[in-house]
Parts: sequence; structure tokens; C-alpha cells
Amino acid sequence: MKKAGLIVKSNQVIEAGYELSTSEQRLILSAIEQIPKGIPVSSNEIYQINAKDFVRLFGVHEKTAYRDLKEAAAKLYDRSITIKTKETTTKIRWLQMLQVKNPYFHDTLRGEDWNSVLLVFSEAVTPLLSDLKSEFTKYLASDLKGLSSAYAIRIYELIKQYENIGKREIAISDLRFMLCLQDKYPLFGNLQQRIIDPAIREINKNTPMQVTYELRKTGRKFTHIELRFKPKKENKAISTVSNRDPNTVDLIAKMTDKQRFSFAKKLSDMPEMSKYSHGTESYEQFAIRIADMLLDPEKRKELAPYLVKAGFNEKPC
Repeated sequence: MKKAGLIVKSNQVIEAGYELSTSEQRLILSAIEQIPKGIPVSSNEIYQINAKDFVRLFGVHEKTAYRDLKEAAAKLYDRSITIKTKETTTKIRWLQMLQVKNPYFHDTLRGEDWNSVLLVFSEAVTPLLSDLKSEFTKYLASDLKGLSSAYAIRIYELIKQYENIGKREIAISDLRFMLCLQDKYPLFGNLQQRIIDPAIREINKNTPMQVTYELRKTGRKFTHIELRFKPKKENKAISTVSNRDPNTVDLIAKMTDKQRFSFAKKLSDMPEMSKYSHGTESYEQFAIRIADMLLDPEKRKELAPYLVKAGFNEKPC
């Protein structure tokens, strides 16, 4: 099932080392957004991305979206990703094919077809982006609107991976690896000033998360960064409860067990619910946990707008 705006990645990709520009990340993410969720996908699947996808998903201005798309496509085919485990370090390509359509040689192209990019993920990367049952992170592409820094996007993904814990400690050497900064900003103060602080400011200003951090020393040297984060209190989806009929929550309080499990499954498929999910659970496990959440009157009240959006009413299903 394709879920509009939902990005799902294996945690191996979240923690991998790679260097992509902001536009290149948007192109990759635009393709990931198209991958059906919860089903196997062929490694030969072709994804078509056009300038309007950049506008729709990331809020890029229409006048610059096509330029950004072309810039992203120019070098993306040559980009690689490095995945480390305790036993191995593996370097793989993101793509096995990338094609940019040229309108000057295609008189038959019309509308969005002429300014599109076609890409195929590599055989090694595809299993890390599709049919994930555990050890994955998901979030809405719209969370990234307003982020212009490639490093802010990567750090945002790292905090979303641990969102339900609310904090994570990362060795600075590991952060350098993930961001491909092993040979840049050798003085930590420069890394902090040029990369970490601007990224955190962007995240706090433009995303649903609020982030702070503390540094840890080993001896006299800063060796670890502890990120602390939580969702911002302001939430448009939940705030709509106050604008609804006051009887809505009362109706939801009358939910039968059959309705509870049925609507838990529907809610688990909604992109807006991604902030409640654990990155290590499957959609089926998420649905079971939502069903348990619906036993709690306060959680039912909090989830009321999503239930109504999913079609809940007082008639038993």
C-alpha cells in the first residue's frame, strides 16, 4: 500500500555514512515516498520524480524546483552509501539507473513528463527501503519542509529513530562517519559551530520536534553528544479536537472491541500516526499497540481526530 508523504527507511540506512546534497536527498526521498509499504518490491522498479514532487513534499518554490531536480540528478548516479556493522563495512551504490528526460529530443512529451527523472534503486539498497518488518524509521516528508541543510535532514532522521525514547547518545566519531565529515572540521569547535548548531536551529524552527543537546568528555576531549528531543506541543492535527462537536469523544468512549481493533488497523496505515510508532515494530505490531492505546480514555481523546478521519461513528462495525 502506498501512503502519501510517508518515508520509511531501514535503520541501517539511517545510521549509514553517505554524502548527499539537500536536493539529492529530496530526490532519493521522493522516490522512497512512492515505494508501496508492507509488500515486497522488485529491485527493477522504476520511480518517476518531477519538479512538482519537490513542491508537494518539501515546499520547494515552483520557480526553483526544476533547477533543483536537475542539479540533484547530475551527480546522484555516482553516489554511494557505506553501511557498518560490527563485522563488516560495506559500500554500495544508491542507484542502478538514472534517466533525465530531455524535452528538446522528445517532441511527444507533455506536461510533467518533460521535466522528470526516472531512477531505479540498486539491488543492494532496495531491501533497505521496502517491505520492512522491523528495525526501521518512518516519518512524514512534510516534516522536512523548511530544512535547507543536508545535515539537518540527517540529524532529524537520527532523532526520529529514537523519538519514543526522547534522547540518544552518539559518539562524535560515529556522527562524523554518518555525515561523511571524517576529514573536515578537525577541531570539534568548528564542527559544532558550522554543522551541529545550525542543523539544530533549523530543526527547532521548522520541524515538529524540539531538540537540545549536551556534550560528554572522555578525559579532556569531547567524545559524545547526547541529543534530547520531544514533539512540540503545538500540533495541528490534535488541536482540531477543540473545533469538533463536543460529543465526538463521548462517541469514541462507546467504541466496541470489534471497532477498536478495526480502527486500530486503519490508524496504523495513516501517515499522521507515524509520530506514535516505534521504529522497530511492524505495521501489525503498531496496530495492536494502537488497539491497546484506545483502552485508555485519555489516549482515545487524543486520537479522536484520527478516528473520525478514519470514518468512526457510533454505528458498530
